[in-house]
Amino acid sequence: MKIVLHRFEYGTNYTIGKLYIDDVYQCYTLEDKVRETKIKDESAIWTGVYKLIVDFSTRFQKMMPHILNVPEFEGIRIHSGNTDKDTSGCILVGETWAGTDFIANSRSAYNRIYAIILAAHIKGENITITVE
Repeated sequence: MKIVLHRFEYGTNYTIGKLYIDDVYQCYTLEDKVRETKIKDESAIWTGVYKLIVDFSTRFQKMMPHILNVPEFEGIRIHSGNTDKDTSGCILVGETWAGTDFIANSRSAYNRIYAIILAAHIKGENITITVE
C-alpha cells in the first residue's frame, strides 16, 4: 500500500495537506509547521518516504498507525485531532478544512483511514507513506 501526504498550505504554526491511499484521495491532514530545524513538539516531520506499521501506542493505549525511522523524530503516529495543539510532530486527519488552522470530523476520518491501513497490515502488505 502506498500512502502519499501532499502538503499544500503552510501557515504560521501549521501545515495542511491531503492524504491519498493508492492514488485515491482520503482526507485532509494537519501537522505542525514545516521548519528547517526541528523544534520539539512544534515541527512537522521531514519530507521523505517512510515505512508505516500498526502497533501499540503506549501514549494512546491502543493500536495505531506508526511511521518509522523519521530522522530526529520518534513515536510519529497518524491520529485524530483538530489543530496544531493536538500534534507533536504527528499527522492529524480530518474530513473537512475551512481554510484555517483547523480540520474537522477528525475521528470519523481517522476511523476510516485506520480500517484501510489495518486491513493492509493484517494482509502483510508493505505500507509506505511519502511526505511531499
